Amino acid sequence: MDLAATQRVAQRDQDRRPAGSNGPCVSRLLVGAAAVAGTLFVTGCSSATTEQWKRLGLPEGASDRTEAVRSLWIGAWIAALIVGVMVWALILYAVVRYRRRTEEAPRQTRYNLPLEVLYTLAPFAIIGVLFFYTIEHGNKITAMSDSPNHTINVVGQQWQWTFNYHETVNGQEGVWETGTLERPAELWLPVNESVRFELTSPDVIHSFWVPAFYFKLDAIPGRTNKFELTPTKIGVFAGKCAELCGLYHSRMLMTVHVVTADQYQAHLRELAAKGQTGAATGGQDATTIPGYGQQEGGN
Repeated sequence: MDLAATQRVAQRDQDRRPAGSNGPCVSRLLVGAAAVAGTLFVTGCSSATTEQWKRLGLPEGASDRTEAVRSLWIGAWIAALIVGVMVWALILYAVVRYRRRTEEAPRQTRYNLPLEVLYTLAPFAIIGVLFFYTIEHGNKITAMSDSPNHTINVVGQQWQWTFNYHETVNGQEGVWETGTLERPAELWLPVNESVRFELTSPDVIHSFWVPAFYFKLDAIPGRTNKFELTPTKIGVFAGKCAELCGLYHSRMLMTVHVVTADQYQAHLRELAAKGQTGAATGGQDATTIPGYGQQEGGN
């Protein structure tokens, strides 16, 4: 029996098999799998995860810049979704409406003025709306007051952070604290009081980022970048350098303590009692890694 005859016999046996003989088994398996997947999906999501989904991946905010950034972020996603749905709809419409029905080539159209106007003006309209809201929210995010409650100089250096508090403590002008690779730096801030950050760097570009504050800004050699915000929630938050800055970039971390005003002042007095007064700017010791000896500088 040749191959063709074998295939015909197999097909005949298949046709004689009662229709849907495997249907109930397959259906039960599919229903069971869907039930298990649905159960895991629902029970595996904590309330914190659900809230993060509502923020489209953003962490829970802890500064007065939260609402402006969140609104711009979610608005951009909504705009992208609307544009995406429209594009998908047009693609599906063209696929179904103008699918090939015969072997003949369709009628060729050289010009379609309404369509050309649409795909010329539509991108400008979309860009214009996004540009308007970006500028409007950007002005709120970068706004600074004439007299903030506190000013802190943040020094990003290879490879740790130094914080200079511009405060008069026990008769001394300014106190500071810094970190090491084994013990990352700590930044203390008072809740509900405005803080101006002045970012500097003695070596390469670093980036000061506290995700919960919804703000990130670079520290650039030879330049002082400034921003201002007000912490709105007491707690401990993680911070890091968001710019690849050399060998130990991954360990350039910080811990941010947002505390009451009394706790903040008490911490500054502790720094003054340790003799950490004045200002520490990094400078020629920027490439010294405490605990590791003198190392080569980064980029």
